[in-house]
Amino acid sequence: MAKLVFADVHKTFDKVEALAGLDLEVRDGEFLVIVGPSGCGKTTALRVAAGLEDASSGSIFIGERDVTRVAPARRNVAMVFQNFALFPHMTAAQNIGFGLAARGVASQEAQKRVAAAADALGCEALLERRPAELSGGERQRVALARSLVREPDVYLLDEPLSNLDAPLRVQMRAELRRIQRRFRATMVYVTHDQFEALTMGDRVAVLNSGVIQQIGSPDEIYRRPANRFVATFVGSPAMNMLAGTLVGGRIHAGPFVLDSPEGVAEERLEVGVRPEHLRLAGEGVPAEVQLVEAAGTETYIHVDAAGHGLIIRSGPDDRPLVGSTVHLAVASDRIQVFHPESGVSLL
Repeated sequence: MAKLVFADVHKTFDKVEALAGLDLEVRDGEFLVIVGPSGCGKTTALRVAAGLEDASSGSIFIGERDVTRVAPARRNVAMVFQNFALFPHMTAAQNIGFGLAARGVASQEAQKRVAAAADALGCEALLERRPAELSGGERQRVALARSLVREPDVYLLDEPLSNLDAPLRVQMRAELRRIQRRFRATMVYVTHDQFEALTMGDRVAVLNSGVIQQIGSPDEIYRRPANRFVATFVGSPAMNMLAGTLVGGRIHAGPFVLDSPEGVAEERLEVGVRPEHLRLAGEGVPAEVQLVEAAGTETYIHVDAAGHGLIIRSGPDDRPLVGSTVHLAVASDRIQVFHPESGVSLL
């Protein structure tokens, strides 16, 4: 395996800048997830790394090799696509071994590697079937085995689970991480699904408009967002945001008056509160219940507090009646504070 480095990479399509100076190092043996909204440049980054698109400027390194102008076939990367991209007339075994045959690997060696990859993915029983005879999850396993058998330096995965149903996605997420750890593979996984990002990545890179907004562990991304975009994009339901002012060491944010975190000096600011950090209390800020969403182990309570719409994530037994009045509390050490114009975190 090898590290993958993007060094000030720009990519422009018809005057639209998809990547705007991308600087990113994927460590050797790391599972790094790139997450962001549709159109933010995630897939473009993978395609540039694979050589399927040329960088407009900047450099791509795999290990110590500068591969910026190297042909895709010589980069030794494997890419797994959203649509699986299997040959319909070939068996699973032929699909898995196709890249080996194209590279002139001896038949006996190719068969050995195909069998080993199929064993690793648990698809030994599927080798004689064609794609039309496979379920979505089985096709995904074959596509992953085809990448695994090549023994590449870097794996590039472009939303590979998005076409699967929810239970199968859960299963395949665990399977991917097991494989990655077993082979100590360098993997870059692209998704717009923040839950996948937070549960799968060793580190997460949040991308927006071709620019990295923050890179860190899932816990860092969620608990210490670098700016307003990261704070509101990562987390479901999204973080509650309130305009605020700092007066005499206390923050007035919507209906709340809170102690200011240490180091905050801006008079005008923006305050963020995660839905799980708002709680129903015996006394506190009054709010009218607008909507109650029961979601099994959680309840999402939409309220209006002095004209401010807020969402509370609470337990399964908290089911206030729509139209009733509840009282809200939030701890000062649970808030996030951002510059009102730049959106940069002030903590």
